[in-house]
Amino acid sequence: MPTLRRATTSDAAVITHHRHAMFADNAFCPEDRLSALDAVFEPWVREHLANGKYVGLLIEDDTTKAILAGAGIFFHEFAPHWMDLTPQRGYLLNFYTAPEARGQGLANQLLREAVEIVRARGLELVTLHASKFGRPIYEQYGFKQSTEMMLRFANDGL
Repeated sequence: MPTLRRATTSDAAVITHHRHAMFADNAFCPEDRLSALDAVFEPWVREHLANGKYVGLLIEDDTTKAILAGAGIFFHEFAPHWMDLTPQRGYLLNFYTAPEARGQGLANQLLREAVEIVRARGLELVTLHASKFGRPIYEQYGFKQSTEMMLRFANDGL
């Protein structure tokens, strides 16, 4: 039976591995870019786990202690908005399920817990960016597409 638990700073490497695998599974960028990301993300997530700005959720196999799935919530300052007057935003990220554990409802379990954590902090809005694989899960939960746009300054061909 898998157990959902909060991540600690000692889980920074596994969270980094999940982030790497999530982007690799979606073929978002080349491997060398992911390796560069790993080098800067692991210390970032360790620091933010320690200061509470990042809440990591992990589902662990009770028998083997293998991490089957994970997700994160990044709490960051955000200008008060008509949709949420709180000067903070909860952003969901790093949803990943190991291939051998997919189809067991683990992502749904992580999503429910993450949304409840955001709600418990008194926020009225939670955001995320969905991959084509995750979009159906988020839509079933009630997430709606927004009008957000992006401009990248990097000219690295990605």
